[in-house]
Amino acid sequence: MDELRFRQIHLDFHTSGLIGDVGNGFDADAFADTLERANVDSVTCFARCHHGMIYYDSRLFPERNHPGLGGRNLLKEQVDACHKRNIKTPVYITVQWDQYTAAEKPEWLMREPSGAPVGQAMLDSGFYQKLCVNTPYRQFLREHTGEILRDVDADGIFYDIVITDTCACAYCVADMEKKGLNPLLKDDRLAHYKEVLREFKSEMTEFVHSIRPEITVFYNCGHISFETRDTMDSYTHFELESLPSGEWGYMHFPVTMRYARSLGKDCLGHTGKFHTSWGDFHSFKNKEALEYECLRMLALNAKCLIGDQLEPPGVLSAPVYDLIGGVYSMVREREPWCRGAVPETEIGVMAPDEFSHSGIGSIPGSMTGAARLLEQCSFQFDFIDSTMDFNKYRLLVLPDEIPVDERLGGKISEYIRQGGKVLASYMSGMDTGGNAFNLGELCVRVMKTTTDDLGVPVRGRFAIRNDFADYVLPEGIIGGGLNPTEHVMYARGIESEAVRGGKAEIGAIEPYFVRSYKHYCSHRQAPSSGKRSYDAVVSTKNTVYFSHPVFGIYNRMSPGWVKTMVSNAVGMLLGERLIEHDGPSGVLATVNRQPEGHRFAIHILYYIPERKSTELDIIEDVVPLHNLHVRLRLPENVKSLSAAAGGTVGDVVINGGDCSFTVPVLNGSILVEAVY
Repeated sequence: MDELRFRQIHLDFHTSGLIGDVGNGFDADAFADTLERANVDSVTCFARCHHGMIYYDSRLFPERNHPGLGGRNLLKEQVDACHKRNIKTPVYITVQWDQYTAAEKPEWLMREPSGAPVGQAMLDSGFYQKLCVNTPYRQFLREHTGEILRDVDADGIFYDIVITDTCACAYCVADMEKKGLNPLLKDDRLAHYKEVLREFKSEMTEFVHSIRPEITVFYNCGHISFETRDTMDSYTHFELESLPSGEWGYMHFPVTMRYARSLGKDCLGHTGKFHTSWGDFHSFKNKEALEYECLRMLALNAKCLIGDQLEPPGVLSAPVYDLIGGVYSMVREREPWCRGAVPETEIGVMAPDEFSHSGIGSIPGSMTGAARLLEQCSFQFDFIDSTMDFNKYRLLVLPDEIPVDERLGGKISEYIRQGGKVLASYMSGMDTGGNAFNLGELCVRVMKTTTDDLGVPVRGRFAIRNDFADYVLPEGIIGGGLNPTEHVMYARGIESEAVRGGKAEIGAIEPYFVRSYKHYCSHRQAPSSGKRSYDAVVSTKNTVYFSHPVFGIYNRMSPGWVKTMVSNAVGMLLGERLIEHDGPSGVLATVNRQPEGHRFAIHILYYIPERKSTELDIIEDVVPLHNLHVRLRLPENVKSLSAAAGGTVGDVVINGGDCSFTVPVLNGSILVEAVY
């Protein structure tokens, strides 16, 4: 299968059957010409939308053909015109959201145990009731897909809204009873539907490739995570739906991409031209924001996709494609340095969502906190899971909530024996109950467990007035750069102490008391009592352990002293790092290797999202940086170093893989190549 294209459009067309002038302005050549002028090389077009309307001339399901089209075969016209210009055309098929089917076949809906539909209420506006693919609806999807593949020259199938949930419809209840599962138990319903979706994806991919073996297949649930690994053989690639101005925010994409790229499949990032999110008609994202979002995709080894929605007459908005074309010209310029590139990383971060069961599609706070902190320090890292090869990385980070059983403990111990280093925090390294440490190399043990007035342990708990906080007294290498005085930790750690082989680097300091209605002082946590309580940071030659949930704290509060201590600890374990600079923490710097070109591509971006509204973060301005100094320590002897796109470099010094240079002016982004 060919590598994904770099400059794609996802062209939503969720169009109500109540709208009559659908496609009346469509001109196939004008449509494709607009895309070509905007540097677009792939566009996902619609076969069937969330309203349940079909946009080609279906013979099998003519009752679903959009009445406003008047029999026009819009999809085929779009595909044929794009192919004349070498623009690929994956085809979109909705799965779990379909208003027409929900109304006509309510027995195919997913159901709560109460009998209510899963999703929105029946009389709410929208099409967000979920259909169950364990019903005869699956056969409809198979026949619908087959008709498309036979009648339209699609380059791929994009199945949308394929989301793991729980279902108590009659079909699922009967299946669960046959399999010895209890439909009254949520965990059993969830386990059952995971298996339903595994079978559905496997069956549909096999069916698609029995007709068109060369095309792509993707199942969209709005999130790629450890759960996706179970069914990844049914995917030809991954698409990471992540509109920063929508519900995802600016941290979702870098977190999910740093895991998805570790799974060995080509990846495509999704943003949108919308000011907010999908269906925001006649809105325009700031060019600076769209620039950053697409260039960040390249920096993290993803291809680019921008979401748009075709208006009912079928005419692409000229201003929208002027906006997209300007950004995609920048992508096109950088594309030669991104094709076949792979991340050059030094740290593997265990993804907590493998263990946390934090909810379908959600990202644990410790995972986001780790990404924030490490990215702001320009460390090069991937998120990985327990099945992957740890030896690719010089340092393994276990953020806050990575329980260690015998299997994982043995794997980590072997990694350390072979020279690997480990940084762990809070409950990472402990047994699944959080009672004792299973990873002996950390050289710590639990001393005591402080509780609140009800006898509930206070460790790891956040409260609006920091009721359970305590303090640390920074010192030594890990406390370097901080004043030797108490610094608050907004959630108390595991009350632990170093054992033989471990060195207590930093101590925890007790507050006067745990805040409650009986004991309180001022507006928030009680001040330091000055009494040392337990060992907050313990080190060995190969490990550092933070007793506090430092990554969760950083995600919630972003205290600079937490970042400093963690960064110092990483530096102590890692030694020389791949890249460092003297710019602000908002600089994103990544190092990618392009093996065929025998070169490294160094992406440096500086765009600042700001909370200028109550609803979303905005990027509106590019603030230039002057005289940014960068140092590289690359694993190959570099022959030359120069700017590839976006600016110039000076003061170049090359000494094997140890290189340095200056960016005189960074206007948003620069791409630098180091040839070896």
